[in-house]
Amino acid sequence: MRPELIAPVTLARILRPWGRRGEVAAEILTDFPQRLAEMREAWLAGERSAPRRAKIISCRMHLGQAIFHFEGVHTISEAEALRGLEVQVPLEERAQVGLGRYYITDLIGCQVWEEGAAAALGPVQDVHRAGEEKRGALPESWILVNCSFHWRPKSAHGSIQHHGELRCGFRKACVN
Repeated sequence: MRPELIAPVTLARILRPWGRRGEVAAEILTDFPQRLAEMREAWLAGERSAPRRAKIISCRMHLGQAIFHFEGVHTISEAEALRGLEVQVPLEERAQVGLGRYYITDLIGCQVWEEGAAAALGPVQDVHRAGEEKRGALPESWILVNCSFHWRPKSAHGSIQHHGELRCGFRKACVN
């Protein structure tokens, strides 16, 4: 597949060299990090370079980061040249999600309807995860959706919360 023909999905971003043998540490940008260890090929893409296919010799998880070793990268300086590149796969190779689960990218642009409404409230413009400090208070399945309207959902206690945001009861929204 030619690089200009892929619709990419970014799974990780290379942060820095790791060790002395050409490995790199990468920020994980997927809800499915276990798949990184199983991958044998990906695309490396950056702002200033065309995407290029790269064979993955190994990938393991370490302290919340992915440690990749790519074919042809054997030294610290060769690994340094990968800093900032994104590890991508074609859209059609992203992990399958179960029934009632949605990719965030698939939600963007969808119309939001209030039950029984005659018209849509507006399109989903962006999706944000709840902050870690809020996760204990929210069911894990809820996501925040910023919309172009103002809707104030009521909490279980009847109080108004989150002006300008819509709490949706999607079972799970996934990143890549």
